[in-house]
Amino acid sequence: MRVIALMNQKGGVGKTTTTVNLGAALAEYGKRVCLMDLDPQAHLTINYGVDPTPEINSLYNVLVDETPLLDALLGIDKGISLVPSSIDLAAAEIELVSVLGREMLLKKRLEAAIADASGEFDYDFVLLDCPPSLGLLTLNGLAMASEVLIPMQPHFLALQGVAKLLETVHLVSKRMNPQLKVAGIVLTLYDAQAKLSAEVLTELNDFIEASKGKNMPWSGARVFETKIRRNIKLAESPGHGEHIIKYDPASNGAADYRALAREILGISADEGKALAEQTNPAPVAVVAAAGAKPKRSRKPKTSKVADEKTSAPDAKPAPAVELTVNRDIDPKTLAAARVGTSTESGSATPQAVGESDAA
Repeated sequence: MRVIALMNQKGGVGKTTTTVNLGAALAEYGKRVCLMDLDPQAHLTINYGVDPTPEINSLYNVLVDETPLLDALLGIDKGISLVPSSIDLAAAEIELVSVLGREMLLKKRLEAAIADASGEFDYDFVLLDCPPSLGLLTLNGLAMASEVLIPMQPHFLALQGVAKLLETVHLVSKRMNPQLKVAGIVLTLYDAQAKLSAEVLTELNDFIEASKGKNMPWSGARVFETKIRRNIKLAESPGHGEHIIKYDPASNGAADYRALAREILGISADEGKALAEQTNPAPVAVVAAAGAKPKRSRKPKTSKVADEKTSAPDAKPAPAVELTVNRDIDPKTLAAARVGTSTESGSATPQAVGESDAA
């Protein structure tokens, strides 16, 4: 299981968008994905049309009320589950201020869910949408994660923010989570025609290259080859409660997040296509046979029964048979029929009638 924290202390960089759509692309390739919304703004939760109210089990309940992580899971799409945020999560830092080991609470809940005998928490990827700050909630995410993925806009000021973020990751890896590594940086809202984008990309590559061989969590990091281009469809899809793979699978946004997922999985485009076809086979169209006729509703007193042939296009329906209820039958005849007597003699068997009355 790969636990990836998506974080950047600067807002508006496409962090939640990347969490949603990277998760969807991984699921399209047959991976089971759990998304966790650590942000009190609950944008990830709202993106899937879930109302972040106290009526549902959320990450707040998991952290503060010790609700099992399994009880907060919501199945939201094929291969995708969500642990939602709620409006109460903003108060969690205050409520947990006196709790010892509060930075490790989420990791403990995750370990308990994995160890549960039901085996329900069986995911290939857990993606954490961290808030745009370096507070307690982000520390909980870093303490339980194995990797950090940093979405970043190609701006020079963003470079300064990334440097600060990497210092935080380094501190957490030294004191709380020695396994924590930086998986890489993905550029979002990218414009290949802008000179600034190319300059920032060069600066980033030089920075990562200079850190290789050093005892730093980001020494093995990379700037992903995939760039998430500006795409209006990515902005539209949350308003429809859908990820980009479902909202517009042919868009540039869908293509970019599929490419990012393949980079993370280490597979080629052809391998990704084969996995997607296995996971999402083409639907088989059901076509009615040419000779089929709709069922007729029954009428009172009279109904028509037709033999509807649907096996061959040239099959002809059997002639309809009309069944008419005869309401002039003598009541004695009906009574005789019930006890098995002959209507030809016109008399019923006394013993049979007597036994019936006694019963």
